[in-house]
Amino acid sequence: MAIQIYCTGCYTSNGLEAKACSNCGQPFGRDKKYRVCVSVKGKRITRVVDNLTIARETEAAIKGDLVRGEYEINRGIKEVLTLGELWDKYLPWAKENKKTWKCDQYNYDTHLAPRFGKKHLDVISSLDVERMKLELKKGTSKQGRPYSTATIKHQLVLLKRLYNLAKRWGVFGGENPMDRVEVPKLDNQRTEFLSDEETQRLIKILDDWPCRMSAAFVKFTLYTGLRRSELFKLTWDDVDFSRSMVTLQQPKGGKTMTLPISSQALEVLKGQEPASPYVFPGKNGEQRTDFKGPWRRIRKAAGLPDNFRFHGLRHHFASTLVSNGVDLCVVQALLGHKDSRTTQRYSHLKPGALRDAAQRSGELLTPEVKPDNVIKMGD
Repeated sequence: MAIQIYCTGCYTSNGLEAKACSNCGQPFGRDKKYRVCVSVKGKRITRVVDNLTIARETEAAIKGDLVRGEYEINRGIKEVLTLGELWDKYLPWAKENKKTWKCDQYNYDTHLAPRFGKKHLDVISSLDVERMKLELKKGTSKQGRPYSTATIKHQLVLLKRLYNLAKRWGVFGGENPMDRVEVPKLDNQRTEFLSDEETQRLIKILDDWPCRMSAAFVKFTLYTGLRRSELFKLTWDDVDFSRSMVTLQQPKGGKTMTLPISSQALEVLKGQEPASPYVFPGKNGEQRTDFKGPWRRIRKAAGLPDNFRFHGLRHHFASTLVSNGVDLCVVQALLGHKDSRTTQRYSHLKPGALRDAAQRSGELLTPEVKPDNVIKMGD
């Protein structure tokens, strides 16, 4: 049985006389924490408390419970899981239930595991999480770039999900430290669209582009607003030429859907040679997984802004429809959105639409003067 000073910087224990952590060198101030550890026949009970008085009281309480047999250590009481042990349970579940499980694995391996992987779930505090937030805000990635707000949010959301699932699965009944941690809000309402001149330049470049597959991929996206990932999976069996329809297998929303496409989009597909089961195949006819390089070259050749993303074609599609009077609910269906609020993000009016509407309003609000109502001079 022992009481030691607990280092919140590297999570190690030190003697009560220590002035600084023997592992990381962090000095201990008045707000230092204490770790109470009780071990009996290979079973260990650990608690982290805020001051020495509480630590001694906690140690005494554990001793009393052991004497009365209330802790039942000898009967095999289950020790609290570490975050790493919980992760080992979570990963197989995520692989079956989440398309983005690889992102979770990257975030855990990069940020959560080094900080909390070996810590028991009941000793990870809200303060520990706040320290991680601060470290990420001040830190940089391996490429030397500051961590974005989105990256910080991903770590917090994943940690919260792990605790929630631990409770749902009955493997941990304690407190979720994320309940008292504020998750940063993202301001990612970025809407992109092309001017008429930019659109004309892009189409002209695509008409003469040497790689017809890449040109067709961009042009089909321009005419449909479909996501890049949905086009990667599109097969010829998903295209109904007689009805001008395409079927999206397992789109972002998860539910297979069939959507109509324009005659221009259909002509793009008719110009493709079915050399693979996929409409827009990658190497060796396999499913395509990336389009960054071709898009960067096409964007440059068309003279588009360097920050105009491929996903901006989807924004442009929605904005063009809304700016020309297409009902928002119709746009929502074409984009495959479940929530209309998501569609509103993509459907900001193109520049000039408000000006044109204002000019039109003046014309509509000015009553026409009919010939019968004209008063002649001298009458």
